[in-house]
Amino acid sequence: MQRYSRSRRGFLIGSSLVTGALALSRTATAQTQAPIPALPNAPLDDIARDEAYWGKVQAHYSLTDNVTNLENGYWGVMAEPVLQAYKKHTDFINKQNTYFARREWGGTYQTIREKTAKFLNVDTDEIVISRGATEALQALIAGYKNLKPGDAVLYADLDYSEMKNAFRWLEERRGVKVIKINFPEPAHWENVTEMYRRAFEAHPNIKLMLMTHLNNWTGLISPVKTVAKMAKERGIDIILDAAHSVGHVDFDIRDLGCDFVGVNLHKWVGAPIGAGVMYVKKERIKDIDTYMGRDPKSEEITARMDTGTVNFAAYMTIPDAINFHNKIGTKAKQARVTYLRNLWVDGVRNTGGIEILTPDDPKMVAALTSFRLKNELSTQGNNAISRILAEKYGVLTVRRTGPAKGDCVRVTPSIYNTPSDVIKLAAALKDMAR
Repeated sequence: MQRYSRSRRGFLIGSSLVTGALALSRTATAQTQAPIPALPNAPLDDIARDEAYWGKVQAHYSLTDNVTNLENGYWGVMAEPVLQAYKKHTDFINKQNTYFARREWGGTYQTIREKTAKFLNVDTDEIVISRGATEALQALIAGYKNLKPGDAVLYADLDYSEMKNAFRWLEERRGVKVIKINFPEPAHWENVTEMYRRAFEAHPNIKLMLMTHLNNWTGLISPVKTVAKMAKERGIDIILDAAHSVGHVDFDIRDLGCDFVGVNLHKWVGAPIGAGVMYVKKERIKDIDTYMGRDPKSEEITARMDTGTVNFAAYMTIPDAINFHNKIGTKAKQARVTYLRNLWVDGVRNTGGIEILTPDDPKMVAALTSFRLKNELSTQGNNAISRILAEKYGVLTVRRTGPAKGDCVRVTPSIYNTPSDVIKLAAALKDMAR
């Protein structure tokens, strides 16, 4: 059986996919043509359906033709110009080695940090580059120092597993009470907001909560700004998991009202694997402990996380990924992937036996959406559904375990996917439902 990591956004597929899975690592010949043209002067809905434009975008991606990949939530495929930059930076680092690392890396890193901060619309001294959202969020959770025995911390079933583990760790290390709540099914703006309001009222000793902007299990976008306002009124801090939302949906980190945020750049921004960000609002940096052995009096965010020796080339490619991303823009990306999502969802919406877990409310959904087939809730059953989709129909998805009600299968189109890709999925699901 070909096994893939079951850590952040990992998945498992069946043994007969070994040949096809190995082929996934093969880089097809890129049909990279002229630079991506400027976005058409048209409404976003029209841009989302402009196949001529997206065909020129797709030409910048080298992809396997052995499977239709609708599991793009794990990490993002680098566009060919970004991949070539990564290779160039890798060659440079390998050649210059410690001469560069010892003498010049500090200045290079600062330039990368400035570029990333500008992209996120925050100040440079409010961020530190991490190897991903998991590392950033774990540093925030472990370092948050405003807890005392008897306080409570809150998380929900749709929060990410490693972050839930870290919150449970707080119970052991900080002597706090851990409270778990479950998202309603079906979820909508009002009942999700009400879920948090009731938790706040029932547990007035909550001091810290975990919240996920766009969760990896079902794709639900939570009403973060509304909940953050309620939380702040009650003296509750939020550590926000924005692993899936940056580069995927259009928002401003500052506007959400959360002072502590973990971000991925290797998903929807398209940087190499191993690139993320820890953000802390400037006035709140001192509320995160300095990392092991760092000067406890330091007011620098860089003293709050220590990654060790990093993949220099991956970090150096972050500006290249941002540049490519900005040629399209988050708004256009969101419009396109939401359009692709709606195509397959609309295609199966009235098919008996298929339950779509994410609402159609544009405030609460983008690319990522999960489904259940014939009310199947088990891990084994959903693994089988994902395996059949891959082996019989040639469509890659992934089983997800997280929602309190039970497991599901996740579908995540990207900007290089086409309408025929998601229509192929819809046809497969209707066939399986029969």
